[in-house]
Amino acid sequence: MKKCVLILLISFLAFEVGAQKKQGKLNKENIAIDYLTSSFTTYDQLQKKIWSTPELGFLEEKSSAALQKHLSDNGFTIENKVAGIPTAFIATYGSGSPVIGILAEFDALSGLSQDTVPYEKAVVTGGNGHGCGHQLLGTASTAGAVAIKKWIEATGTKGTIKIFGTPAEEGGGGKVFFAQDGYFKNVDVVLDWHPASENSVNISTNLARISIIYQFHGIPAHAAANPEKGRSALDGVEAMDNMVNMLREHIPSDARIHYVITDGGGLSPNVVPAHAEVSYYVRAKNTTELFDILNRVDNAADGAALGSGTTVTKKRLAGAIYPILPNKALSKLIQKHFERVGGVQWNEKEQAFAVEIAKSTKTSVQELEKVRIVKPYDENLFGQLKSGSSDVGDVSWNVPVGSFVAATFVPGSSGHSWQNVAAGGTTIGTKGALVAAKVFALTAIDLFSNPKLIIPIKQEFEKLRGENFKYTPIVLGKPELNYRLKK
Repeated sequence: MKKCVLILLISFLAFEVGAQKKQGKLNKENIAIDYLTSSFTTYDQLQKKIWSTPELGFLEEKSSAALQKHLSDNGFTIENKVAGIPTAFIATYGSGSPVIGILAEFDALSGLSQDTVPYEKAVVTGGNGHGCGHQLLGTASTAGAVAIKKWIEATGTKGTIKIFGTPAEEGGGGKVFFAQDGYFKNVDVVLDWHPASENSVNISTNLARISIIYQFHGIPAHAAANPEKGRSALDGVEAMDNMVNMLREHIPSDARIHYVITDGGGLSPNVVPAHAEVSYYVRAKNTTELFDILNRVDNAADGAALGSGTTVTKKRLAGAIYPILPNKALSKLIQKHFERVGGVQWNEKEQAFAVEIAKSTKTSVQELEKVRIVKPYDENLFGQLKSGSSDVGDVSWNVPVGSFVAATFVPGSSGHSWQNVAAGGTTIGTKGALVAAKVFALTAIDLFSNPKLIIPIKQEFEKLRGENFKYTPIVLGKPELNYRLKK
């Protein structure tokens, strides 16, 4: 009898100790979560400050400075002008391993100026706007990092948190230059998120992308008096574009080719254009297909030049990007903590705003409910190909990356739309951003508390990359810092 009582007592004490340890861990996590919950106004103001001064890629001086100042004020060491980019930075806190990175973006888009109203209304006609929500992306990453820092500081835990302030995701490929210069070499895991109209972990992949500029050179002449002496550079561009449009039928169905004529050769129809320029994107699911299609586009340019009696020069821009390499082990860890945080809860004012936005996209009110939930993890979606591209891809081939999206926009809104600019600049955007920040905090705390979790993440990463893989940028070079400036 005494033996049974003793066994029960020991079991009870063991249970109590385990419960206390678990409770202790939860209480420590609350240091980060409570900070974020109580700092809504701080991060609402920060994201709106960046939203109100939308800056294009590599030109994000005010946006980058705002994030750097907040991180510096909260004890982070700042290294700026990273990778030869004036607006790039790395903010670091802590010491030793593990080293956890978080990606932060802050560039806007041209032509998407929009007020925080549920109908189309530009703040500045033709101005910039945050149609992809990068003001929220950078703010949430910063908020999550500060929360993690407060937890590290309070618990005395060993480890390092790094924020990578990466400019010009929209076409400039800022992260490529971080990868090219080796800034991810000593990082164990990188966490990433993106604003969206739902809450889910991203385990898909996407398309590799390369940017090329074709400049045609002809001979000017009077188009009426002596046209036989001229050779039209614009003819070269148009002939090339026609051939590429015919090429579309004969490339893989998931590949993409886009172009825009950036220089039509002048303003006077009676002058044979001596110069013309066309800018192309080529996208494909891997670099082998990418270069195969690119070579055929190059051949179209050469043929067009030959046929029009012009010459052509080709410039492959640095910042070409890899497809994303997803990671199941890290994604499942993020999913666990995402479900703990939950979705976004709108108040009556936010709900009414969202309903009006939904009317503009003919979206049902019932669809709006999905912002409240976190989609379940579906392993069948692992590696599913999506048609976009992101410079997160280059990061993911250098270090394991886990990505997710949080609801900062109104369901039914398309990407790069005035609806996203409008919603993102309100508390609807801020609430989604703080959901993301909490997911960052809980995931990083788990990795810092139990570094053994990183082992299977890295093992999977090495297996998926393949034996003897060595990262090389698709196009080696320097960032095109003026690519967003009008000519």
